[in-house]
Amino acid sequence: MKRRLSDKTYRLLLLTIAYLLSPMTSTAQEVAEKDTVGAVSITPTTEDSHIGKTPAQNIKQPTEKRLKRDWKTWRPNPKKAVWIALVPGAGQIYNRKYWKLPIVYGGFLGCTYAITWNQAMYKDYSQAYKDIMDDDPDTQSYNQFLHLGNIITEDNIERYKSVFKKRKDYYRRYRDLSYFVLVGVYALSIIDAYVDASLSEFDISKDLSMSIKPTVISDQQGSNPLKSSALGINCKLFF
Repeated sequence: MKRRLSDKTYRLLLLTIAYLLSPMTSTAQEVAEKDTVGAVSITPTTEDSHIGKTPAQNIKQPTEKRLKRDWKTWRPNPKKAVWIALVPGAGQIYNRKYWKLPIVYGGFLGCTYAITWNQAMYKDYSQAYKDIMDDDPDTQSYNQFLHLGNIITEDNIERYKSVFKKRKDYYRRYRDLSYFVLVGVYALSIIDAYVDASLSEFDISKDLSMSIKPTVISDQQGSNPLKSSALGINCKLFF
C-alpha cells in the first residue's frame, strides 16, 4: 500500500514539475525570437550603405542597354513624312527609298538648268529686238545672231524684227514653263513621300499575286478544232 502511494506521489510530483517548467520554456522561446528580430533590425539598409561613398559611386549604373531600332519592322509616319518632305528629297530619305533621290534631284537640276538657259536667251533676244527697233546705229547687238555674211538692210529689216520678236517670246514662254515644272516636281516629291509612307503597311503577302501565262482559246461550237482555236494570254489575279 505504501509502495502504491509512493508511486502515485512520485507521478504527481513529476506532473507538477512539468507544469511549472512549461511557461518558462515558452518565455525563453519568445525572448530568443525577440533577440533575433532585434538583430535583424540592426542590419544596415541600402540607404545607409551609401554613406561614406563618393557621388560618382552613388550614381546608379544602367542595368539595361538601350534597345536598337528594328528597321525590318519600322514603318514611317505619313504626317511626319509630309513635313519632312518640305525639304526636297528629305521625305524619300525618311521613307528609306534612296533610289528615288536621283530622280528627285535630277528633276530639280533639270528645271534649274532650263530656267537659266531660257532666261539667258530671252535676255539676249530682248536686247537684240530693242536694238533693231530703234534707229540708233551704235546699238547693234543683233548682229551676233546673224549668220556669217548676212547683213540687215532696208529690204529684210522687217523680217528680222519679226524673227527676234518671236524668239524673244519663245524663250520667255519656256522660261515660265520651266518654273511651273519646277513647282510640279516639288509637289510630286511631297505627294510621293506621303503616299509611300501611307502604303508602307499595305498587304503585299503571297496571297496578293498575278499570274500571266499563254493559253489556247478554243471555240466549242466549231467542228474543226484547228480553225476554232486561237492562242491567247491567261491572266489570273489572286487576292
